[in-house]
Amino acid sequence: MSTNPDDPRVQLAHRVVGKVTVVADLALPPRLLRLADSVGNTYVAKQHERSVRYAQEVRAYTTWVRHLQGHAPALVARQDATRTLLLTAVNGQGGQSLPPGSPEEEQAHHDAGRALQALHRATAARSAGALSIELATRLRGWIAKAERAGLLSGAEHRLLGRIATELAGTPMDSAVCHLDYQPHNWITGDAFRVVDMEHMRRDARVRDFARLEFRRWQAAPHLRDAFFNGYGSRPSATEQRLLERFGAIEAATALVRGHEQDDHALTAHGRTVLSRLS
Repeated sequence: MSTNPDDPRVQLAHRVVGKVTVVADLALPPRLLRLADSVGNTYVAKQHERSVRYAQEVRAYTTWVRHLQGHAPALVARQDATRTLLLTAVNGQGGQSLPPGSPEEEQAHHDAGRALQALHRATAARSAGALSIELATRLRGWIAKAERAGLLSGAEHRLLGRIATELAGTPMDSAVCHLDYQPHNWITGDAFRVVDMEHMRRDARVRDFARLEFRRWQAAPHLRDAFFNGYGSRPSATEQRLLERFGAIEAATALVRGHEQDDHALTAHGRTVLSRLS
């Protein structure tokens, strides 16, 4: 935890809200800092390493987050030169720490569905085909990385290639998507909040369900039911097939990232999803 007054996160907060103190919060990753001002208001300051992610999160907060209808922090200030954001802090329990099988966990999925539906409804559009080609190209890029690392058999390479071809020719609805929508980015308690907007962009609407589908709901289908009850509708048969096809991106990404980071759990997840596609 940084207490350095020269830290750009501290400097931005000091310039905007006055004197601040650092509040210890071991739950936050190193690039985030919890701060309190002289009257007890709390903030989270975040510094990005990558300009692309910073720009993407700025756009999210200045353009799209309002469609979450209060279920997100507010952007207080930013400093482009240091890629730093100052956000209002949200208090509560992280969604990933809720007891498995508890009513609180089920309620969190219901609330998550309701919040995401508001974002999707407000930004919905019909793709003209470019999005399908973009996603197929993205999948082919991950396939190439996995192939170079020796992570795919010949049969697996052909399977993923067929799915990429299928995606390229599949019409799909688009919406602004969070794209890392899962419990570690949810805060529960007196109100439900979503955090971490750095991946937010326009994408295939059903792809916003993919991480929950492949990382959470397989072992707990009642949470899928709770989510879509909150969302207000379930995927159609066509949309469910498209969601399954997006498992190819999930699998290839997990295999490559697991290999790069020596993350055996992530690699195992990629293998599990890949076997489901066969």
